[in-house]
Amino acid sequence: MQTVELPAESDTLEFGRRLGAVLRAGDLVLLDGPLGAGKTVLARGIAAGMGVIGSVTSPTFVIARVHRPESGAGPALVHVDAYRLGGLDEIDDLDLDTDLTDAAVVVEWGEGLAERLADAYLLLRIRRRDDDVREITLEPHGESWEPRLGELAAR
Repeated sequence: MQTVELPAESDTLEFGRRLGAVLRAGDLVLLDGPLGAGKTVLARGIAAGMGVIGSVTSPTFVIARVHRPESGAGPALVHVDAYRLGGLDEIDDLDLDTDLTDAAVVVEWGEGLAERLADAYLLLRIRRRDDDVREITLEPHGESWEPRLGELAAR
């Protein structure tokens, strides 16, 4: 487990870009933090790192959005907001485990619901301090994440 300090929104975007560059199909990333912590900003950076097209906004009202890479190469990004979901049955209805075969899935508000979609996942706990600095704690679950977190830190 490691914690990263991100003083500005641009740092959060850049961290997301670096994370997006190491994601591959089958990856599950859960974003946890209160309203305004920066989950969607981080997701925007992840999308940029994956080379997806179109703007990335919070999927609060549509629950899930699929973003395809501009070049056609690489996995799609499935961006989910689980805030309005009522439980495990509703997350099952989204069929995200099927999406994991050819996409990276990023779930805002997913802790307690989405972990069971994959044996390995990365939980990012985002906290926004009173001085507006974001602290992101990276909690890897599963062996595949440890070496990639090293790769992320090296970028």
